[in-house]
Amino acid sequence: MTLTPEQTQAVSSWVAAGDNLSAVQKKLLEQFKLSMTYRDVRFLVDDLNLALKDAAPKIDVSDVTKVAPAKAAAPGPDDAASAEDGAMDEFPPDLPAGASSLSISVDKVTLMPGALASGSVTFSDGVTGKWIVDNQGRPGFTQVSQPGYRPTPADGQAFVQELSAALQKRGY
Repeated sequence: MTLTPEQTQAVSSWVAAGDNLSAVQKKLLEQFKLSMTYRDVRFLVDDLNLALKDAAPKIDVSDVTKVAPAKAAAPGPDDAASAEDGAMDEFPPDLPAGASSLSISVDKVTLMPGALASGSVTFSDGVTGKWIVDNQGRPGFTQVSQPGYRPTPADGQAFVQELSAALQKRGY
């Protein structure tokens, strides 16, 4: 589809202002009564040699080596009881000051069907949870002490890093 010079200028200004493809598609329909598919808008932006701006830089969370190591939290009253009965192993790494204060423990025995490993976590803000790693290697939570809780990005990355280190020590 070819656009008039006025329409081309409008699309260019929208993209320069930071609009994404969905916003451009919507504005084309509202202002010029042009109905275009998302893909057609993508091709239009490419044909006009326009560069979309990223609203926020994407962070590669799959590579935990780029994350600063996390600092283990001080053991709480529950940790002392579980250490006495031998149900958990703690893995406090040597970490730099200022890192996340997240702590992870791994159960010696995993009794959940389909789970490769399980344990508990205490996030830096004190929220606790039970985690599992399923037989396909995917981590997940079975219980969290605060309903609807979402850890901070730093805690999420520290959790993945500490979980990986703890499971490697166990031979997984």
